[in-house]
Amino acid sequence: MNSAKHPDKIHKEVPCPFCCLLCDDLVIQNRAGILKVRENGCSRAIAHYEQVQPEIQPTIKGKVVTLKDAILHISNILKSSQHPLFSGLGTDVGGLRSTLQLADKTGAIVDHMHSTGLTRNMLVLQDLGWMMTTLTEIKNHADLIVFAGTDAVSGYPRFFERFIWNKNALFNKNTGGRKVFYIGENLDTRPGISPDGQQPVTVQCKHEDIGEFIAILHATLAGDKVNLENLSGKRLKELKLLAYHLTNARYGVLVWAPGEMDFPHAELTIQALCEMVKFINRSTRFGCLSLGGNDGGVSAVNVSTWQSGYPLRVNFNNGYPEYDPSRFSTDNVLKNNEADALVWISSFDTNTRPPKADIPVILLATPATEPDFTPDVFIPVCTPGVDHAGYLFRTDSVVSLPLKQVRVSGYPSVKHILDCVSGLI
Repeated sequence: MNSAKHPDKIHKEVPCPFCCLLCDDLVIQNRAGILKVRENGCSRAIAHYEQVQPEIQPTIKGKVVTLKDAILHISNILKSSQHPLFSGLGTDVGGLRSTLQLADKTGAIVDHMHSTGLTRNMLVLQDLGWMMTTLTEIKNHADLIVFAGTDAVSGYPRFFERFIWNKNALFNKNTGGRKVFYIGENLDTRPGISPDGQQPVTVQCKHEDIGEFIAILHATLAGDKVNLENLSGKRLKELKLLAYHLTNARYGVLVWAPGEMDFPHAELTIQALCEMVKFINRSTRFGCLSLGGNDGGVSAVNVSTWQSGYPLRVNFNNGYPEYDPSRFSTDNVLKNNEADALVWISSFDTNTRPPKADIPVILLATPATEPDFTPDVFIPVCTPGVDHAGYLFRTDSVVSLPLKQVRVSGYPSVKHILDCVSGLI
């Protein structure tokens, strides 16, 4: 590695691209191209920033080739393809715009690696809508936070540090007095203990039963007649306690993570959560927050909506964008043999790998990625927010943060590769 290309430098206020919170206060040291997280890094950030990237070359069927030859081979595959699939989509806004442009040109289906969870949310939004809040609103206003089916920190380690037990808030001067409830099972509730030792309240409930519990709670709040005879004394007590806090909160927030609700028809549970929040807003202020969209997932939804009018799972094969959240999922497209080439994009996480398929597979991924099979083409790519600047949308989808370059990379960006391929088609 040429250290002359990597002058020693301390980068401050660095947005972290490795989860959808996009924490923007990291301090990163670059010493001869080796990165070290000096301040404000979580386990996820440290693992990704400090991972040493191997020096590898593009390959075609496992044979080392030049970047030019690899790009030419990709263009030939896509030119001969009748129905390609672009999936993974782990890249930034610039990379996603180029992906949609190339998909439109080649008549491809577009899907994201995390769109199963994202689609659960979208079905609710399309059906009855919701009342969402933002991370900033939680940080500055909330006095009650209810987590349904998630503990937040398992997927988003700094959530409590930055948005619940934060020391500075514009309107809530006593963030340590916030009330925290959990509904679910196998959740890490330790971060919910307040700075002064106040314990959170946990309602033990299987994730697939959360919808039923919320429906009973909603009916109770609405004053409907509910048969509570089959509820245990403990469950009835939990129900009444939560109902009391929901109606007496000045600014309450209900948090879920759609990717963690992995059971049939989980969108109905999310809908039950959203409908209850709508009702509570008749008497106080309450909002929803959905946690999800790592690997550029939230950005992918936004870019797809801008450029096609639909949120992912879009098919351009008929000369116009066609949306079907079930048929055009990656799993169903491959299972039903509806694609004859797969382009898998993953420029953030080395652990995300393309599915095995009996069609040509093009892999644009980080250098440390080790696929389970030999792809037809593999081009190692650099990472947005580490090796080049860019933009990503935060989980609440209201803020687009500028990513910084903190290291010089010899690898191309996803956008560069796809633009080159597009120019050859």
